[in-house]
Amino acid sequence: MKHLYLLLSFLSILVVSCKEKPTEKTALQTEQEKPFSFEVETIVEGLEVPWSMTFLPNGSMLITEQKGDLIHFKNGIKTTIKDVPEVYFHGQGGLLDIELDPNYDKNGWIYISYASNIENDGKGGNTTIMRAKLNDFTLVEKEVLYKATPNTKRGAHFGSRIEFDREGYLYFSIGDRFDRDVNPQDITKDAGKIYRINSDGSIPKDNPFINSKNAKKAIFSYGHRNPQGMAIHPTTGEIWTHEHGPQGGDEISIIKAGKNYGWPKASFGINYNDTKFTDDTSLPGMEDSIHYWVPSIAPSGMAFITSDKYPDWNGNVLVGSLKFQYLNRCVLENNKVIKEEKLLENIGRVRCVRQAPDGFIYVAVQNKGIVRLKPTN
Repeated sequence: MKHLYLLLSFLSILVVSCKEKPTEKTALQTEQEKPFSFEVETIVEGLEVPWSMTFLPNGSMLITEQKGDLIHFKNGIKTTIKDVPEVYFHGQGGLLDIELDPNYDKNGWIYISYASNIENDGKGGNTTIMRAKLNDFTLVEKEVLYKATPNTKRGAHFGSRIEFDREGYLYFSIGDRFDRDVNPQDITKDAGKIYRINSDGSIPKDNPFINSKNAKKAIFSYGHRNPQGMAIHPTTGEIWTHEHGPQGGDEISIIKAGKNYGWPKASFGINYNDTKFTDDTSLPGMEDSIHYWVPSIAPSGMAFITSDKYPDWNGNVLVGSLKFQYLNRCVLENNKVIKEEKLLENIGRVRCVRQAPDGFIYVAVQNKGIVRLKPTN
């Protein structure tokens, strides 16, 4: 009986102990996981397809409308910039990304990507990179830095994002122009690539294919489908991209010189008619993505968060979803996405997201405008 009593006493202590510990842990979790709250402020109204935006030192904003308008916005006033290059506005083509030179304060250069037919050959268009300066609401000193060839009347997969790295090299993306079996794996052809050039359009002498016969010398990586997100990692300085897969298989990748990212030989996606085009999701000699989505979210726009206005999101990356119409917050650990949160659900097709110089997050939404996320706690 004595032994039985001792056993029952021990079990009762164990039960109490097991009950108390989860209670304490739950309380701690509740405090740690208290949701960060914010309100959504509409900053710019009445936009159709605001493909991208950038912020000038005087607090004004430049906004690209896909149809071909470049808009200057400040203090509630929208002004259409004159002498913007003629765009090939067809399907997904038009006036696309915009970025300031890292030394904009000194040189005034603005970089834009757009679909064009500067050859005037009547054969469609392809992605083009230009730089120009802004003078009295007019683009001046326009210089075409790169023009993908050949032109095609296909309306899909122009890319195209622009980003500078810490050394001042200019990176840009061009989609495969919906010709997956020809362009992405062939470095003698444009499309389906990430490119790297100097800010004046010249080719860096250490580009990976500079000495490859017949290669497009500006190519930095290949085997891409349609990258519409690009950002520099705030700590490592590496260029990150995301790209549209077909039905499934949207990807986030870290871009490395000369690497093959697999499209269309390796993919987590399938054809739009539900048939397979490959059985491989990874192949030797090809770079794997660090994250993928199935089903596709149709990603557009990308920004790393470093602002002290969003301390709980520091180091996260934000990605817009065209298909499901929300802003996706990706929590990273060791270059892997370990958690995702849907923000701004049902707001509309999110085309671009930026962390502005004022520290706030701005989001461009089709048929709505540009909104700002204002923390409330």
